[in-house]
Amino acid sequence: MKIRKDDTVLVITGKDKDKKGKVRFAYPKKQQVIVEGVNFVKKHSKAKGAARQAGIIDLEAPLNIGKVMLICNKCNKPVRIGYKKLEDGRKVRICRVCREVIE
Repeated sequence: MKIRKDDTVLVITGKDKDKKGKVRFAYPKKQQVIVEGVNFVKKHSKAKGAARQAGIIDLEAPLNIGKVMLICNKCNKPVRIGYKKLEDGRKVRICRVCREVIE
């Protein structure tokens, strides 16, 4: 999965199209991410003692990885991600537009 936690992404489809946010959680096996401030859903919850209040709660739901694009730190555009091997043997992500290392 090319998008990781703490990356800044742009939502490209759906009800939250054109919103930017930071990735809070990434689920590689499910190919999903949770983005800060995007894709809120309402969940009805029952009270469980004094720990949790009953009512309707707004939660951030996961988005499919295909609905977001990484925003490059240097060129500040939504970009596709490539990979490159450095001289020291590390494999790093690169921006396909400006060819800068993303980290």
